[in-house]
Amino acid sequence: MSKESEIHITVELDENKLPVKMNWNSSENNESGECKSFFLALWDGKEQSSLHLNLWTKDMNIEEMRQFIHQMLLNQSDMLKKATGDEALAASLYDYSHQYAMKSGILKEPTKS
Repeated sequence: MSKESEIHITVELDENKLPVKMNWNSSENNESGECKSFFLALWDGKEQSSLHLNLWTKDMNIEEMRQFIHQMLLNQSDMLKKATGDEALAASLYDYSHQYAMKSGILKEPTKS
């Protein structure tokens, strides 16, 4: 027996059609919330290509965006490991995520005493 669930994203736009507010809700367990950024990636098996939808609100600041991207990179590393079992390649992406965090200022070098 199959089951369907839905996730809805509602985007409020300003007069220039820029996102000012975004809300989501899930039919699976009646969860909902507000978000400042949204990233959706779809894989088209027939075309062998991906489609991306990236939205963020006008009030999302640069530091939040950097942290959001860092967390997405970490998630991609975890997904790669779970989906393929390729621990070495997932570790490589994880290492890049760490480099990104250092360069973006999310993580700091430990101070030497």
